[in-house]
Amino acid sequence: MGPTPSENSSSASYEDKPVYFGVININKGKQTIGAVDVWRSVLTKELFCEEKRLGILDIADYIGMPKLPKDHKWAVAINRKIEEKNRWKLIKIPKEGNFKFYDVDGETIIDTEVSDYKIVNNDVWWSFLVENNINRNVDITKEFNPK
Repeated sequence: MGPTPSENSSSASYEDKPVYFGVININKGKQTIGAVDVWRSVLTKELFCEEKRLGILDIADYIGMPKLPKDHKWAVAINRKIEEKNRWKLIKIPKEGNFKFYDVDGETIIDTEVSDYKIVNNDVWWSFLVENNINRNVDITKEFNPK
């Protein structure tokens, strides 16, 4: 039997830590307008994400890696009606049911229906899962581009 963490001088090797896993480039046509950075836990394989917008240098309102509630996944929600670069948002989407999140303006609450981790029955918003699009360029002007 191997040494326990207390018997080993490098006990840090037994601790879980997130490592950089990849990126999703968010494109509008051929122009990159932002990205989602993705980290993954070494032990649990849990994903952590951060939204990056070109030209926006805001500091996040949390410290450390954001956690997902149980039965939620990381997704990107896109507004079909907005043509400018601020039409997408990183969200924590549930598997099923009614779902509310803040619009890109941070003030308007969007109330929508979700099925199998996707926004459904909504003429304004659509979504795709982060886990299916890591290390890809996603053109958000083409709804059927993401996996």
